[in-house]
Amino acid sequence: MTRTRHEIPSLQLRLVADKDVVIGPGKADLLDAIARTGSIASASRELGMSYKKAWQLVATMNRHLPEPVLETASGGQQRGGARLTPTGHELLARYRALQALLEPAASPAAERLLDLLAPDEGADPGAS
Repeated sequence: MTRTRHEIPSLQLRLVADKDVVIGPGKADLLDAIARTGSIASASRELGMSYKKAWQLVATMNRHLPEPVLETASGGQQRGGARLTPTGHELLARYRALQALLEPAASPAAERLLDLLAPDEGADPGAS
C-alpha cells in the first residue's frame, strides 16, 4: 500500500474486505480520472501512476463487487477507452457521499477528533 505524507491531519475513508482496500481515496481518484478522461492510460498519467498499477487497483475493486467498475474498448483507429459502469458510478457516488460526511466542516465529531491532534496555541510541546 502506498503511503503519502499528510502535512495537515485528516480523516480518510477506506472500505476493506479480506486484506484488500476495496475503495479508498486513491481508487476513488482513479475512478474520477477515468470518468473524466475516458481512458485508463490518461487517468494513470494524470495521477502519476503506472498503467499496470491502475489496472491492479481496478482488478481489486472488481474482485469484491458483483459487477465490474469499468467497461473498456480496444484501441485501433477508433481508439480505445474506458468508462465507468453503473456499478462504478454507484461505488464512487456512495464513497464520495460518505467521505463528505467526514469533512470537519460537516461533522462536529470529525472536527473534535482532529482537534485532539492540534497543539494548543502557546503550549510548550516539550511539557508533560
